[in-house]
Amino acid sequence: MTILLPKGAKVAVAMSGGVDSSVAAALLVERGYEVFGMMLRLWSEPGREAANRCCTPDAMARARQIAAQLGIPFYAIDAKDVFHDTVVQYFLDGYTGGVTPNPCLMCNRHIRWEYLLNRALTLDAGYMATGHYARVQREEGQPVRLLRGIDPRKDQSYVLSSLDQSQLRHAVFPIGELTKPQVREIAARHKIPAARIKDSQDLCFLAGTDYQSFLQRHAPESVQPGKIVSINGEELGEHNGLAFYTIGQRKGLGIAHPEPLYVIRKEQASNVLVVGTRDEMGETTLTAGPVNWVSGISESEPFEGEIKTRYTAGFEPGRVTPLENGKIKVEFNRPLPDITPGQAAVAYRGEEAIVSGIIQGVHTPEQSFNPVRLVS
Repeated sequence: MTILLPKGAKVAVAMSGGVDSSVAAALLVERGYEVFGMMLRLWSEPGREAANRCCTPDAMARARQIAAQLGIPFYAIDAKDVFHDTVVQYFLDGYTGGVTPNPCLMCNRHIRWEYLLNRALTLDAGYMATGHYARVQREEGQPVRLLRGIDPRKDQSYVLSSLDQSQLRHAVFPIGELTKPQVREIAARHKIPAARIKDSQDLCFLAGTDYQSFLQRHAPESVQPGKIVSINGEELGEHNGLAFYTIGQRKGLGIAHPEPLYVIRKEQASNVLVVGTRDEMGETTLTAGPVNWVSGISESEPFEGEIKTRYTAGFEPGRVTPLENGKIKVEFNRPLPDITPGQAAVAYRGEEAIVSGIIQGVHTPEQSFNPVRLVS
């Protein structure tokens, strides 16, 4: 694996106590760079601090131990207030506004790659590394390119696609050319105690609870029961609150019906959940914005690409059309059943992430387009 940085470069590593960021730090030390570790203290609900996935006392102690083992300085950075106001509030506002937000996008852009990066720069770091499975490509006189990670099962370029050139020029992803098994092997070779820790997919600030109960505690106004109707307007039952459902969901609707039913859309203004059969699902077009052109260069002509509409979704071929209002329109080659306002649409050409934006609305050729309000 090659990490192309100037000789003797000073690199901050965003550490979590987990295997990925620990191996990232170890690889940089191994290659002779001047390395120091940083770890964020994030907001947790009072009394649940020990369960916050990203910064428990145990994780902080483990990160300190790993830094000491690698012989590098380590700094703990308090980000509780800015994390709550930027990420947790975004999560709450999104569900209250009727969309399904992805707070990890907001965290990566504004907390890790703004707040923490700025702290790293004040400590004279020229670069900041994380344990993300993604790659950057640097060429003299050219924009920094963001590429998919080598391991398709772990690729995290999707959640990094909101970064701009001012952030990417400092970015280093040492494990982007590795698979997860290779990362664990390196961790074992370096005797890193995090080598066998399992990955978690939960949002860190939920602290082991489900998001429904979190919303009930912190945004009860988002949990208002209402009607469940078919796409023809037939009343079929009652939902527990639009925030508890997502596009494409089948289980948990509580409706007896001859065919399985799925969530088609959420009508925020009338507090109505619209459901339908599998044959009634699917949208072919979305708009997203405001967009981030990863290279820093806006494109004006339509182009063909592969698009992801959520982190766990596959790549779908489609046509991306830039719009004059700082948005993009994406037209897919087939109807997709789970395009969800509030998630990001990220378009790629080959391995390179080209443009990303928050999905504002969807429609099929038979529908008039009525975009869902974007939560800022």
